[in-house]
Amino acid sequence: MELTAQQLRGFNGTDVSKPIYVAIRGAIYDVSSGKGFYGPGGPYAVFAGREASRALAKMSKNEDDVCGNLDGLSDKELGVLADWEKKFQAKYPVVGRLAS
Repeated sequence: MELTAQQLRGFNGTDVSKPIYVAIRGAIYDVSSGKGFYGPGGPYAVFAGREASRALAKMSKNEDDVCGNLDGLSDKELGVLADWEKKFQAKYPVVGRLAS
């Protein structure tokens, strides 16, 4: 399955009939099993229905960082992102790709 960023927004947990998705480096993960974290009101709800790579790399919940732009990130931040990616791969199924 391939989704645009706009389509991905529809999987942010506000519609309980749909799964909750988060994209990292273009891979879309179904994080529905973590709805307490990613669902509305959860501590990571800002990432739901979004490409969250930059925010995860920077350990940021700032709205401006919730995107896939990796430009200007330090090696340390890219390492943090790689760690997050491994955690997601171990915990959540990949259900598609973000259209470029």
